[in-house]
Amino acid sequence: MIYFTSDLHINHSKDFIFKPRGFNTVWDMNKAIVENWNAIVQPEDDVYVLGDLMLGGDQVNQDSLSLIKSLKGNIHIILGNHDTDNRIELYNNLYNVVSISYAERLRYEGFTFFLCHFPVLCSNVSDKGLKNRTICLCGHLHTKDKFIDMDKGYIYHVELDAHDMKPVSIDEIIKDISNFKFVKFMEK
Repeated sequence: MIYFTSDLHINHSKDFIFKPRGFNTVWDMNKAIVENWNAIVQPEDDVYVLGDLMLGGDQVNQDSLSLIKSLKGNIHIILGNHDTDNRIELYNNLYNVVSISYAERLRYEGFTFFLCHFPVLCSNVSDKGLKNRTICLCGHLHTKDKFIDMDKGYIYHVELDAHDMKPVSIDEIIKDISNFKFVKFMEK
């Protein structure tokens, strides 16, 4: 199975990250991220992290790397605004990180996805069918509304904040977008 998530912010100790997510400490948030991920993802699954996997200085980074190593699956990292050169170097040394890029195009069962940390307009809203469009999967905003940018085009948010602190499967994303009502955006 293929899963997506973004903006884990592992070890980001600022309370404006973990408190809106319902946690009292960054450690509680970290624990929930690992538990939720490993309850869903299997070792053979692919997980695309669309940016901002971890934060922190050198010692915190070592703790973060231990947490990331405990995550199941093959991790594909799409870089975000907090993924520094130093972090990229650390990601390259993790056995479960299989790719790192700034953006990626993914085809799945006739659907086309553009993977990026930031919301990007790839395809306008139309009635020509979902398989004739490119769907942007993104994060960055820490929104709880996975459809916040759908008035602009096919832009779907995968950040933890929009999915109960869990990765979301590609099949669930297709179902969500297929069931989304574009009527108000398509009216003339």
